[in-house]
Amino acid sequence: MNFKPLEGVRVLDLTSVVVGPVCTARLAQYGAEVIKLESPDGDLMRGLGGLSPTGQHSGAYLHLNRGKRNLCCDLKKPGSKALIEKLVGWADVIIANMRPQALARLGLDAQTIRSKHPDKVYCLITGYGTDGPYAGHPTYDSVVQAVTGMTGLMLARDGAPAYVPMLICDHVVGEIASGSILAAIIQRTATGNGSTIEVPMFETMAAFVLQEHLAQQSFDPPVGPPGDLRLLSPHNKPVKTADGWIAFTVNTDQQVRSFLRVVGREELIGDPRFATVAARAENVKEWFEVRGAPLTHKTTAEWLEILQGADIAVKPCHTLDTLQRDPHLQAVGLLQSDDHPTEGKTVAIRSTISFDDAYPPLRSFAQPRGWDTCAVLEEMGYSADQIAALIEEGTAVPASSRESTFRRR
Repeated sequence: MNFKPLEGVRVLDLTSVVVGPVCTARLAQYGAEVIKLESPDGDLMRGLGGLSPTGQHSGAYLHLNRGKRNLCCDLKKPGSKALIEKLVGWADVIIANMRPQALARLGLDAQTIRSKHPDKVYCLITGYGTDGPYAGHPTYDSVVQAVTGMTGLMLARDGAPAYVPMLICDHVVGEIASGSILAAIIQRTATGNGSTIEVPMFETMAAFVLQEHLAQQSFDPPVGPPGDLRLLSPHNKPVKTADGWIAFTVNTDQQVRSFLRVVGREELIGDPRFATVAARAENVKEWFEVRGAPLTHKTTAEWLEILQGADIAVKPCHTLDTLQRDPHLQAVGLLQSDDHPTEGKTVAIRSTISFDDAYPPLRSFAQPRGWDTCAVLEEMGYSADQIAALIEEGTAVPASSRESTFRRR
């Protein structure tokens, strides 16, 4: 498959860790040429994302940085200013997730770049919007989960605040940022004009929480307390079986009647508290006590067969180990074997989005630091002597000798 709608679009990737790399990975998947600018110290996720054979490419780093070229540059060196200015002029899209103050010091803020290059698409992914009192404050996913009230939802349901044990805010905001950039690229193609985009994590995820949990306070005057009372029920959890856990949802009146019948609660089918959507909304506490009751007299496999036979949405609760062996994921080939030049055999995750009944192929591996430094500089017009001088002064950093040996093989 040759689905590359962004082929020919150059993206200068000034991002690191998770939220920015999620965004640029999506653009790379669609065919953009993404140049990841990395400092000699390296992206924090190279080590922070877990163990790896060399200690330089955690699993998370591999998945978030596939399909990108790597140019290693020391921005503290005098020669970096001219190199970066040329790189900015060469690119079509510039994406950053550094704090605004740091970008301004480096001359890599939106105002500086777009005053020189009004046709550029510039996207800043930041922790907090630049026009609010939190502007410039440092943040990470867990902090955003807390300040947006996500941990407060756990407090309301379970009696104690808790994080979602994945970087959910980084992933959601990164994907939203990639969508905003696609819209700006369409506008640029049509008009020739660039755009300045800001995607703040706090406001974006606060909107996500409030879309569901502003709830009864979406009206003026409010018709009740905030919060979707179904989602906040302490009984809204996976249900215990004889040998594991299952997750199911019953929403329509027909689904509820079928559920009550197959779990042996036929006496409740005519109960007016549970007979309609509106009635169940009025009696959330009682309904979820019924729906969340343990089903320990049968196994998970037995309940899956029974509930699926009643046309109820149900699946087993996977662990991280069993998820990889899920028969559906194995059948569609979500996980694929791949080779990395320094890490050896790796497991890659293909695109989940198909186009014209096919999935975009895996793009090249996540590169070691400086893997394409010399190649990118050459393509930008630097001569061999100029590249050698930049390397000599420490501005440009090529791949290490060990990694270069891998490359020559």
